Amino acid sequence: MLAPPKTFSQKLRYLGPGFILSAAIVGSGELIATTTLGAKAGFVTFWVILVSCLVKVTLQLEFGKNAIYTGITTMQSINRLEGKHFGKAHWTIWVWLSLQGLKLLQVGGIVGGVAIVLHMVFPILPTAAWAVVASLVTAVLVYQGYYKSVEMGALVMIMLFTCTVLFSLIALQFTPYAISWEQLASGLSFSLPPAAVAVAFGAFGITGVGGDEIMFYNYWCIEKGYAAYAGPNDGTEEWAQRAKGWIQVMYLDAVCSMVVYTLVTAAFYLLGAALLHGRGEIPEGYGMVETLSRLFTDTLGPWAKVIFLIGAFFVLYSTLFTATASWARIFGDAFGQLGWVKFNDAASQKKVIGALSWAFPIIWCALYLIIKMPVLMVLLGGIATSILLIIVVWVAIQFRYKQLPRSLEPTAVYNFFFGVSVVSILAVSAYGVWQIAK
Repeated sequence: MLAPPKTFSQKLRYLGPGFILSAAIVGSGELIATTTLGAKAGFVTFWVILVSCLVKVTLQLEFGKNAIYTGITTMQSINRLEGKHFGKAHWTIWVWLSLQGLKLLQVGGIVGGVAIVLHMVFPILPTAAWAVVASLVTAVLVYQGYYKSVEMGALVMIMLFTCTVLFSLIALQFTPYAISWEQLASGLSFSLPPAAVAVAFGAFGITGVGGDEIMFYNYWCIEKGYAAYAGPNDGTEEWAQRAKGWIQVMYLDAVCSMVVYTLVTAAFYLLGAALLHGRGEIPEGYGMVETLSRLFTDTLGPWAKVIFLIGAFFVLYSTLFTATASWARIFGDAFGQLGWVKFNDAASQKKVIGALSWAFPIIWCALYLIIKMPVLMVLLGGIATSILLIIVVWVAIQFRYKQLPRSLEPTAVYNFFFGVSVVSILAVSAYGVWQIAK
């Protein structure tokens, strides 16, 4: 147990789980789905991106709080909820598992994006070979990787791609493609053209903190030490004060990560809307990276293609890297709840996580080599994430109103924003399903 930090500067030293989420978020969502939406719809759906980034954070906070006051992982907490169990697992775990086929495609698309970038920089190997190399290297880096190595890798990549994309957006304002206030205003009009619904629905699920990242957050909060610092809930006032203090640190971590991924997401969208929409250029197939490179070459000049490729590599690879670490943990946890593997002690967890750290990159690579349509693969995963968000909303409500100790009751302001988040996500998800079904 550890007393929580009091000052802002002291709290900054304990941030970290949000860095990992940010690194995961700004790969497939921002570079591919967000720019594709901007290229197809122009500025008019800018509001979808902003709403997507802002409304989900309170759900993330509920999963983080659950980690702190229970000290147990996401799937273990879900399996303790009231409701129907099939076999050993709660029905929501089975629904989650049923959506993972499309999520496998999504990360397979990320492997393809990484391979395409590497082939453009080092054409000595074909794209397929680079996909294999990237997958194997990732497995080696993540295998038996501990929290600190994942956190530091994510932080370095966040700094690199954030600086790159913001620099390009600023440079855009000194070109004929400069964004006007009128264009920005049109993007905040809350309209949604029918032709852009499917892409917007996928982008809503995959940009900002998605359903899967929300579920991952619990694991990283535990591995960072928030739950151990608070200690087990013994019902005392001392525990409640410690828990509240570490919850405040977790709040700061989540808000800081939200600021980062919102800025980067907005920047990618505006670049896509300004540079690609007017010319009707949509990122597709193997030409995806070449099309996206115009986000930089048209603003900075042909020489900037190298900068773009470096930035694109870190943006995409950050998702592949953190997804491998996160998937190994949550799937190991889920398989443990289903009774398929042993996942109830440190030794068994290390063994399962190590094995899955190899298995998933190989599966993703195979899917990419078979399908070879990275943009479509990513957007299909985004649609699955939008559906998964509905499950995450239900679980978050259970955490908030049925599991949260009374001593940790939040403020009325927090409750208001939590309600806004729930209603917004359900409304957008329902609207998207209705439009696609028409």
